[in-house]
Amino acid sequence: MSNLLRVKICCISSVAEAKLAINAGVDAIGLVGPMPSGPGIIDDRLIAEIVQEIPPGIETFLLTSETSAENIIAHHRKVNTSVIQLVDRIELSEYKRIRDHLNQVQLVQVIHVTGSEAIREAQKISSYVDTILLDSGNPGLAVKELGGTGRTHNWKISRQIIDSLDIPVYLAGGLKPENIQEAIRAVKPFGVDLCSGVRTNNRLDSEKLLKFFSNLKQ
Repeated sequence: MSNLLRVKICCISSVAEAKLAINAGVDAIGLVGPMPSGPGIIDDRLIAEIVQEIPPGIETFLLTSETSAENIIAHHRKVNTSVIQLVDRIELSEYKRIRDHLNQVQLVQVIHVTGSEAIREAQKISSYVDTILLDSGNPGLAVKELGGTGRTHNWKISRQIIDSLDIPVYLAGGLKPENIQEAIRAVKPFGVDLCSGVRTNNRLDSEKLLKFFSNLKQ
């Protein structure tokens, strides 16, 4: 897309949804593997099928809740996305193990902004990954929330994180056509990531996508 801001649509559930998102102008799509909760979960075989249909220049993100390098590597090898999005915390030593086996794959670490402690967490992890993604889940719950909540978080904290890091940062969590301009002004992210905000009854909505990109260009 012509806009400098990167746009990722997550929770893609079919080849048709992927094509709808790409035709609308996205830069990346998110494909959700097994999760303890949340929307958009699809079978790894379907993820692999969708990835094969994606044209060059569009990034494919595997959202994995695995926390060991061995399981993350094994999960990726089933689907062959260009990016791995780690939605849960992992030990710092595991990043190197992943890099050693998948050195051509970008690593994106999700930080769930539940409070100001997210600033130090992002700073600690930033030297191990290519990109940080700020979301509104809560991995501390009995049933972990690892994304797709439809909630916004404290954008002031997100802005502080971005200002303190030297790597790209995506903003996620409760973004939709109606608040995207405010979010960008407040946070100034490298990119934005949407799921429920451009869906109706869990299906990607072409009218909401059109409204989103129209508001974005303004």
